[in-house]
Amino acid sequence: MGLLHSPDRGQRHPTPGDRTAQEDPAAHEGPVNDPALGAPRTGTQPVGADAVGAGTDQAPSDERPERARRRRRPGPFTLLALPGLTVVLGFAGFMAATGRLPSAWSEDSDAHTTTAGSTATDRVDASYVPWLREAVRTCALLKPSVLAAQIDRSSGWNTDPAALSGTVGIAGFTESQWRTWGKDADGNGKSSPRDPVDAIMALGRQDCALAGDVTRLRTRGTVSGDLLDLTLAAYTVGTDSVTRAGRVPATARTYLTAVKNLSARYRTFDREENANPGSGKASGILAPPVTTLVISSPFGSRKHPLTGVTKLHTGVDFAAPRNAPVSAARQGQVVFAGMTKAYGNRVVIDHGTIGGRRLETTYSHMSSLLVSAGQSVETGTAVGFVGSTGLSTGPHLHFEVLVDGAYTDPMPWLAVTR
Repeated sequence: MGLLHSPDRGQRHPTPGDRTAQEDPAAHEGPVNDPALGAPRTGTQPVGADAVGAGTDQAPSDERPERARRRRRPGPFTLLALPGLTVVLGFAGFMAATGRLPSAWSEDSDAHTTTAGSTATDRVDASYVPWLREAVRTCALLKPSVLAAQIDRSSGWNTDPAALSGTVGIAGFTESQWRTWGKDADGNGKSSPRDPVDAIMALGRQDCALAGDVTRLRTRGTVSGDLLDLTLAAYTVGTDSVTRAGRVPATARTYLTAVKNLSARYRTFDREENANPGSGKASGILAPPVTTLVISSPFGSRKHPLTGVTKLHTGVDFAAPRNAPVSAARQGQVVFAGMTKAYGNRVVIDHGTIGGRRLETTYSHMSSLLVSAGQSVETGTAVGFVGSTGLSTGPHLHFEVLVDGAYTDPMPWLAVTR
């Protein structure tokens, strides 16, 4: 069954959180006390005259007492402290209005205050939280806080269908979308997008399917970028739009920013026991893909040497001489073999299900290929030669391991002594 997406789904229900407040940073000026103007004038006081005292005659200008001519000048506080205080207060007001000062949604706090005595999570029925966790249980890429943020963005947790335009329930499903993703999750005998539990589980089901789609696209080099970003982009503008753009389309950026900001409010919903799928008793079952494993760049977050973008380095780079042989790490079937823009010459091998988990490996930047899609290979079968094709700074093998469609550290999976 094909995936059904609304091309503008994430932008149907703008909420106040979608709009960044913009105000003129200039401070509003009040009255300025100029000592040259003297004391405030009364209705009977001639312009330019000096007030000596109520009910007294004015002395000729050359006979006025010295004390009458002396006007009060600004003190040190007025000259030094007050202007600085005015600037500081004005700047602070501007920064707060534009969101550049830490807000109540700072990620340093797990309970984000929304109003006096309440938090963002207070808006969510406590009975929904286990379902948010269950909805992403089989999808390592997603977290409950992301689903909660999507619902907040879609409906503000409003269960009143009349409050939504063209969509129904807290997750904002259309009728056609519900036919694809909707199920009776809570077993009450009815599948309905107006049932919050059914809607939460359907949203998780849809997001997990999209995560699988974009992971396959990126594994084959069709698209590039952060997997969660690509998943959310596919949700709001459709997988086809992401595929055509080859990355997160500009039309999806507003939705991504909103969901990322909102997800910080719901971090307490995230399970802390999520384990790295690359660890455990299934480790050490892959043979080295090159003769000598000299790591030039490990798995993990890094700044890309060419693009300058800091993101997850989804594999391990093994330094090796140009045209050194690259071999399959385990028996399996080649599901992709060809040239890609970022990975250069790339091979993807599906090793099937091992220990209840699907295992895939990839081999990138090769100078040339020795296998083709659909071909079966054994452990040690030559699949190509080390090269520097695609986005590469020199000869090396970029080697990846995917477990249940999620990238993980390849090193625990390799049967080597470290």
